Amino acid sequence: MSTTTESFKKLLTEDRNSRTMDLDVLSTEELVKRIQNEDLDVAKAVAACAPDIAKAVDLATERLAKGGRMIYFGAGTSGRLGVLDATECSPTFGVDSHTIQAYIAGGKEAMFQAFENAEDSTELGKTDAESADITGKDVVVGITASGRTPYVVGALRKAQECGAATIAIINNPQSELEKICDVTIAALVGPEALTGSTRMKAGTAQKMILNLISTATMVRLGKVFENLMVDLKPTNEKLRERAASIICTVCDVERHVAEGALVASGNKVKTAILMVKRKLGRAQAETLLTKNNNKLRAALDCEI
Repeated sequence: MSTTTESFKKLLTEDRNSRTMDLDVLSTEELVKRIQNEDLDVAKAVAACAPDIAKAVDLATERLAKGGRMIYFGAGTSGRLGVLDATECSPTFGVDSHTIQAYIAGGKEAMFQAFENAEDSTELGKTDAESADITGKDVVVGITASGRTPYVVGALRKAQECGAATIAIINNPQSELEKICDVTIAALVGPEALTGSTRMKAGTAQKMILNLISTATMVRLGKVFENLMVDLKPTNEKLRERAASIICTVCDVERHVAEGALVASGNKVKTAILMVKRKLGRAQAETLLTKNNNKLRAALDCEI
């Protein structure tokens, strides 16, 4: 047996799951329940990572507050999850696509079609990292269940050379990526219900962790007031409805007042809230936000 195969079989996510050895003979309902039972352990594995996730959030907040970016690198399911999280941050938190980016082995086409061999290239990861123009201001996140995917390792090594902060999101202990990253989040979900199918429990854990990192970082940067997404971009009907609803809720005003304030603010929810709550013009409200690091709570409480 080759050294590579021996190493591969040592991966926790490649073990056979003793609880699912009979999947092919179960009834459909039993099959669904058996797989679902495995999923119930994922949240516990992520919860155990809370201290490391908090470290990642503090690291990301520090870099983004100084004008840096957060850049994800992954392959296959992990890469697609990174793209998903980065893409959704713009409408949810009002950040531009430059601030949170994602690279997937194989490029954009790999979002819709499998390019499994692309993940085997350390050089490709390095090349993509070079094209991202990574600097010491940035934080770079590698996402890989095994913790050893060559594409991700190549990208993170290059990021480290550029002085960027580095974070690993993995599902196996003592991985190659863990050795080179500033923070490692290892959600040990154990063997998959379907042996080696890390799009399942490992992927679910990665999605949960990415949600936590990006959301908590945006909260720390002042893009959330209470539990409301006050920096959202109202770019469609649903988001315009949500924006008006947020203004109504925070300012305790009628719908038509909220809609008018939203228009007058240039579709900026935080600005609109300040205009209504503190009876300010748009320019005054924007100046007040700038003085308070774009944090709505501070702008509402401070003296003018």
